[in-house]
Amino acid sequence: MPEYPLLTLVAILLVVLVELFWLRTGVFRTLQYWVAIAIVWAFQIPVDGWLTKLSAPVVVYNPAEQSGVRFPWDIPVEDFGFGWAMVTLTILVWARLGRTDTLQDHTEPSGSEVRGKR
Repeated sequence: MPEYPLLTLVAILLVVLVELFWLRTGVFRTLQYWVAIAIVWAFQIPVDGWLTKLSAPVVVYNPAEQSGVRFPWDIPVEDFGFGWAMVTLTILVWARLGRTDTLQDHTEPSGSEVRGKR
């Protein structure tokens, strides 16, 4: 198997395993995560499509190191796998490290908490 597809599959597998067996954030079960991925892809498709278009590529990949599958607009499918792994790992780590601080530092106290502090 060519290097780029192999490394893409390894990256995807590692990110999924990190979430399932180590971080356990539950991010994959949230609508916010999937909306974030849709937003990333909404920007990735036109930019990556322009960078890798076969008619006038800005970025040229070694064809021997790719699967050869390109969709849509000549985008190597491996780009989506690496992009997903990179963005997802960032979200997972952010959720894991930031969850406690974010919830404690940025939530408004309820009425009972405010009354209890008097």
